[in-house]
Amino acid sequence: MTTRSPWGSPVGGTLEVFVERIDAESFPEIAAVAQSVRDGEAVAIATVIAGRDVLGQRIVVWLDRASCSLGSARLDAAVTDDVRGLLQQGRSATLHMGADGERRMEDLTIFVESFAPPPDMYVFGATDFASAVVGIGKYLGYRVTVCDARPIFATKRRFPGADEVVVDWPHRWLPTVPVSPRTVICVLTHDPKFDVPLLEVALRTDAGYIGAMGSRRTHDDRLDRLREVGPD
Repeated sequence: MTTRSPWGSPVGGTLEVFVERIDAESFPEIAAVAQSVRDGEAVAIATVIAGRDVLGQRIVVWLDRASCSLGSARLDAAVTDDVRGLLQQGRSATLHMGADGERRMEDLTIFVESFAPPPDMYVFGATDFASAVVGIGKYLGYRVTVCDARPIFATKRRFPGADEVVVDWPHRWLPTVPVSPRTVICVLTHDPKFDVPLLEVALRTDAGYIGAMGSRRTHDDRLDRLREVGPD
């Protein structure tokens, strides 16, 4: 059921609420969705919240499979494609489509609720600056890992807010972990023997953001060194 009621905000407006019953009988796939959430596997539920004949129909989408149907193979394919794009970004959104999956039509309104694991933030350099970055990363919802080759600095005691603290050479450790367009890489070592080999590896990944700390002079020197090793 969809209801529309005044919100009572000083700026006016309305709030739409879609109410549906969720249990093992009405939504048999709910157990699989819950298991994926527990396992940290990305999954999304796309539900038709406005549209005749298929109101309340849903499709469950993983990155490698899908379950249920909205009643049309073409509609299922179009929604699954769009949902996977949202899922890779960890975003929930509302889609508008035609009854057979046509884009730029508004016969159907489909709400996509994404359940994606937290994106990764890799902080390289167990410095005082890193402590602040760890706090910001956790506040923003990232899973934060601190990595430094110096065991005296890379300790859980110094970074209690980090999800993980790794003692290893950054350029050797980064290729062993997943990197996606949602990943943030922060290079805070401020030392060429750490920075340059790490950035050479990082720049070849799909990371959505790569940042390296340093003054203009340090940055210019870093760029010169990177040009010598040849990353694009």
